[in-house]
Amino acid sequence: MGSVEHGRKPGGVSWEAWTERRIREGLERGDFDDLPGAGRPIEGLEAPHDDDWWIKAKLRREELEYLPPTLAIRREVELAREAIRAASSEDVVRRILAEINPRIRVMNRLGAAGPPTSVMPLDEQATLAEWRHRRGEAD
Repeated sequence: MGSVEHGRKPGGVSWEAWTERRIREGLERGDFDDLPGAGRPIEGLEAPHDDDWWIKAKLRREELEYLPPTLAIRREVELAREAIRAASSEDVVRRILAEINPRIRVMNRLGAAGPPTSVMPLDEQATLAEWRHRRGEAD
């Protein structure tokens, strides 16, 4: 058995020469025939180099979204404000505030990866007053 069958580089042969030989032998055997994307340009080859290209491609392919925690909390606050505007009762508004405010406090206290967060907990009284005003109710 030769060292090529075992996948080990023989001594005295450069890595480049050994690799080129393995590729040439694979081509001759047809190991690379019928590969997905054969004959088509490699996607993203013209784009600037990005170390995280593979994870970004995976997120796109899986239709996933990721934000650093400090940006995610900003998005959560935005969604909470939208939910408050659409809330049908004061109890719903209070429940939304009870869910988002502790998350904001934890993020501000612990910090996390990403840009610093400047999000402050939502003021319950002011939020309720604004919600009532939008509904045309008196305080």
